[in-house]
Amino acid sequence: MTDENSPPVLHAEGLTKRYGRRVALSHCDLRIPPGRVIGLVGPNGAGKSTLLQLACGLIAPTEGSLRVLGARPAADAAHLARVGYVAQDTPVYASLTVADHLRMGAWLNPRWDRALAERRIAQVGLNRSQRAGRLSGGQRAQLALTVAAAKRPELLILDEPAAALDPLARDGFLHHLMEFVAELGASALLSSHLLGDVARVCDHLVVLAGGRVQLAGDVTRLLADHRRLTAPRGELDRLPAGVEPVRRATAGGYDRVVVRTPAGVPLPGTVEPVGLEELALAYLSRAAGESTGSAPVPAVRR
Repeated sequence: MTDENSPPVLHAEGLTKRYGRRVALSHCDLRIPPGRVIGLVGPNGAGKSTLLQLACGLIAPTEGSLRVLGARPAADAAHLARVGYVAQDTPVYASLTVADHLRMGAWLNPRWDRALAERRIAQVGLNRSQRAGRLSGGQRAQLALTVAAAKRPELLILDEPAAALDPLARDGFLHHLMEFVAELGASALLSSHLLGDVARVCDHLVVLAGGRVQLAGDVTRLLADHRRLTAPRGELDRLPAGVEPVRRATAGGYDRVVVRTPAGVPLPGTVEPVGLEELALAYLSRAAGESTGSAPVPAVRR
């Protein structure tokens, strides 16, 4: 882990993006330390792709500020070289061969690592003379990832890169992503609606819903701060001071509540840890205004 006092890899203050009357992001504050593999999760339309496009400098904010690696996104050619980007559907050029992609990468990127690119292409079994349009989805994803990583960026940004892949291809993609991150010593920002993938590879989580950041932080700390409480119906209607209810479910005469709690506070009912998927779903459900069961959301005892 990098020192928390190091400059953030991404720092947003009041970040807002509107498309006409539609608000994609609204006054987002976010500070992500370097050296992390960040999972960006949220429903369709949450603003995930907008945030990543802002971070790459493809679009400009309507309000607020965003700094990536300490500078304005795409501030100059040198800054562009520090960021690798794999857009949705892992776009490649269908008429170009694998070798053409590597030559183009070398021509466009001053820090291009030819040895890394050639080695990774061989490892995943890509034929250099094969046109990209004839590659499988998994092969196209591996090619796009290799081209992005061979820039030797300090930050890899990936927008739903494995969403359309079958389980085996997705497993291979995530495996090679982690190898790249380790080899480059880079940070990675991975947008995905597949919570299992995020739980597998990410050590920092950002939950985005309704254009706002609902939760952000290192996974270890977030999991330590949350618990699942289970008790007969009604016994969790009031909680100790400082305990924040996130999501409630009622079934079979029992209430189950995911809570955020300070360390050392005695908690009622059966207390269990939560996993990353359950934690993310709890915040997404709260943002959507969802609640299961007929009992009211528990109050916080002051």
